[in-house]
Amino acid sequence: MTDFSSQTPNDPPATSSTHVPPAARHTNPRHWNRRQAVAGSIATAAALVGAVSSAAAPQDEGQNRDADPGTDQADRATANKTNPIAVSTYSYWRYRDDSKLSIEECIDLAADTGFDAVEILHVQMQDESNATLQRIKQLAFRRGMSLCGFSTHQSFVSPDAAKRQEAIDHTNHCIELAYAMGIPTIRVNTGRWGTSGSFDELMKNKGIEPRLEGYTDDDGFKWVRDSLEQCLPTAEKCGVVLGLENHWGLGRTADGVLRVVGEVDSPWLRVTLDTGNFLEDQYAQYRQLAPEAVFVQAKTYYGGGTWYTLEIDYNEVAAILKAANYRGYISLEFEGKEAHETAIPKSLQMLRNAFANA
Repeated sequence: MTDFSSQTPNDPPATSSTHVPPAARHTNPRHWNRRQAVAGSIATAAALVGAVSSAAAPQDEGQNRDADPGTDQADRATANKTNPIAVSTYSYWRYRDDSKLSIEECIDLAADTGFDAVEILHVQMQDESNATLQRIKQLAFRRGMSLCGFSTHQSFVSPDAAKRQEAIDHTNHCIELAYAMGIPTIRVNTGRWGTSGSFDELMKNKGIEPRLEGYTDDDGFKWVRDSLEQCLPTAEKCGVVLGLENHWGLGRTADGVLRVVGEVDSPWLRVTLDTGNFLEDQYAQYRQLAPEAVFVQAKTYYGGGTWYTLEIDYNEVAAILKAANYRGYISLEFEGKEAHETAIPKSLQMLRNAFANA
């Protein structure tokens, strides 16, 4: 078993391989039977009769010809639906020596607290065998929980092609792990230059670090784009969307994240929006990313933050996401110093209130 306890949040774990079952077969549209053909003819005739009747019937001025009570009711139901609230297993660990719980323990705690789903932090896993993956999936199912996200670490920002290939192989492996557990999206990073002495030093400098001598940001963005493009076939085969997070390095800003997403230009690469990783102009940058988001991580800092404390108005966040028609998961990432036993339930209640009132 690989020991990840000494890794920083940006250190990619070792890679291995996982078999992915073949993609599902698609129905051949030529294989229609006679009953389907007859049904199609009847439907066409009915449509023609309806069109003639509609044209012949007088219309009152101001009458809404397209009004459909069923549609209106569905629209109202959608408008009243609140985002499901998940919790990352990271919230129970936070890279603290005294609280690294197993994935199964985190699922049980999340269910007992009242969350809707769980996001799994890859480096927190203690075993990647298929038996363990299926046991995790079954436990979540039995507890009425969705497994909604898989948070992974990689860095494609390196002039060394062999290192980039290691990150590509690792990312494809993580896609396959997510597939095996029925998880529809994984968090990915651009990576960073690696010129900071440590992650703590990077945080002291607000996520800013100098480039490698002799290279430019354009070089780095090309490495990231080319690497992610090599992960897309696995993502599409498995039906797992890559969510590029605003997570330091070239993805430190919304502009950086959107540059990569725009250049790759694939439905299998979208955005994971982390509310705690914009240290300036946060609400403007939330608005930039919200239309492309497939997953949202919501930071809280009860007891003071591990590296910093960011004031976040979740009523405003909820309003921004609603305006972008984001209906997906909100995954709590508690990153404070208070005990998780008290801070996580408080965080859940706060997020429930904010998104219910949006």
